Amino acid sequence: MTDQLDHQVTVEDLSALMKRTAGVHVDPVTLRQQSGDGFDTFGLDSLGLLGIVAELEKRYGLGLPEQAERCTTPADFLALVNGALKTGV
Repeated sequence: MTDQLDHQVTVEDLSALMKRTAGVHVDPVTLRQQSGDGFDTFGLDSLGLLGIVAELEKRYGLGLPEQAERCTTPADFLALVNGALKTGV
């Protein structure tokens, strides 16, 4: 088992979570290319983002910062989540 603090959430992980928790299908390549675009561009609303945050908190046994729920772009979300995972906060 790898240490959870060494794991980083990838664009591929986020794409899979968007599909599984919110029913939003976005190709990881497109998500990577347009990571600075708003989540709404991909059809993900705030409730969908809350589901993703909850899934990640459950997966890593770690409460993510409140700001994670308010991120507006995939790039911002991944930077915040991965920073939290790295520091364990």
